[in-house]
Amino acid sequence: MTLTLLLDLDDTLINTNVNSFVPAYFQALARELTPQVAPEKMLRALVSGTHAMNESEDFSHTLEEVFSAEFYPRVDVSREALEPSIEKFYDNIFPTLAGLTSQRAEAKPFIEWAFAQGYRIAIATDPLLPRKATHHRLRWAGFEPGQFELVSTFDHFHFSKTHPAYYAEVLGRMGWPEGPVLMVGNDMERDILPAKMLGLATYHVDGEPASSSRPEAGAGGNLHDLRPWLESTDLASLTPSFKSTDSVLGILSATPAALNGLFRGLDSCTWVRKPAPGDWSLTELTCHMRDTEREIHHMQIGLFREQVEPFIPRPDTGVWASQRDYQHENGLSALMEFNEARRATLALLNKIEKPDWLRRARHAIFGPTDFLEVVSFIADHDRMHIHQAWSALKNM
Repeated sequence: MTLTLLLDLDDTLINTNVNSFVPAYFQALARELTPQVAPEKMLRALVSGTHAMNESEDFSHTLEEVFSAEFYPRVDVSREALEPSIEKFYDNIFPTLAGLTSQRAEAKPFIEWAFAQGYRIAIATDPLLPRKATHHRLRWAGFEPGQFELVSTFDHFHFSKTHPAYYAEVLGRMGWPEGPVLMVGNDMERDILPAKMLGLATYHVDGEPASSSRPEAGAGGNLHDLRPWLESTDLASLTPSFKSTDSVLGILSATPAALNGLFRGLDSCTWVRKPAPGDWSLTELTCHMRDTEREIHHMQIGLFREQVEPFIPRPDTGVWASQRDYQHENGLSALMEFNEARRATLALLNKIEKPDWLRRARHAIFGPTDFLEVVSFIADHDRMHIHQAWSALKNM
């Protein structure tokens, strides 16, 4: 059974002491940019941009885009004018901050053991920094970024770790792997609780023996305990459950984010290439998701708003690709249209009162059901097609 490990970086795989490191980092950047921006203005803009990233729930804009929209107007210097100095900072100055961190002796042996077990590993670090900065920090920890299947950074992620949708985006970018998943981190508010809200198993790294971990964290202890804990654990018990309201909403928010990331920069030939005869192209898949969202999912949600105990039909949408000639549409335009359709879906769902998630209905395929289960079918549909898209891209 293949375990997917999501590993935090700071104060999990490397000793960082974020409360000391972040001020030093901000001050070093402010000093470097002093010829173009006054340090006080720079620091205020950095704090404001970071706050905007933490608050963002916009799956159509990366955190880098969110940061830039807040940061550059506040420093009153264009991105084009400032970017060369910023790149120089990350190439030459940021690496000098390595002395504020230290390696964890137990981290490298654990990672080597985990790879030897065949585990899939992502570095699920808060994506609030550029790729260069995150890759430097990984090297300080004793690793090469290319070792890992995924490393989250602000240039290609859409949510910070305060949101369950971040964890759904990580899994979506990994093709929604089947089987057990474990999130490992030291921060209750950013690593553990949001991951648990999505339905993931967690391991709280708190520097203490396993028996003393906080009850709300579930499993935990120091990093040295993690390997024996995994060796003694039935991995099947770490299989996620995506049936709560929080988990379903997290997946629905993350789906367009994951697709936007997976499809970013694709050329026109890749959009229409079929992985095998009879398979859908990425254009056909995206058009299918767009039209299913508009015509099926919106209809199903509407029935609950209009009727006491509705009958939920489920038309056959599999024939639409050929009937509607999806292959000759523009895939990127269809993706943007799906983004807008999903935005409308989430607007509807965010108005649902808690008791109404338990309203009963009868589904054409699944029989007696309730509103939460019907919406969970939408999330399952998302996960299936993201896996399909990820597999197609991997095999091209």
